[in-house]
Amino acid sequence: MSDQIVKTSEINIQVGLNANQLPLRMLWSASDGQIDNAEAAAFLLSLWDPKSKNTMKIDLWTKDMTIEEMKQFFHQTLLTMADTFEKATGEHLISEDLRDYCYHFADKMNILPE
Repeated sequence: MSDQIVKTSEINIQVGLNANQLPLRMLWSASDGQIDNAEAAAFLLSLWDPKSKNTMKIDLWTKDMTIEEMKQFFHQTLLTMADTFEKATGEHLISEDLRDYCYHFADKMNILPE
């Protein structure tokens, strides 16, 4: 496996704001994913800064996103974080604990499937 960059890929997020700087519309594109100006209602972006050993983040959602949609968005994001953490670290047991918490979260938020 080579440690040389042989290609670059671009992810672009466009945020349309109103006069009060509230997001009204978000579009995203991904050059490798063949996604071009797809609609989004929310995004959570976390970047690890290796120099400061700190997470930088941007959390945005449109003014029309409902609370119910936000609950589902967080639930699904937490579940995918458990999957990503397990894939990146091999830590199966703590990932299962996080998935258990996700079930608890969904139960408390009344978003479990009927």
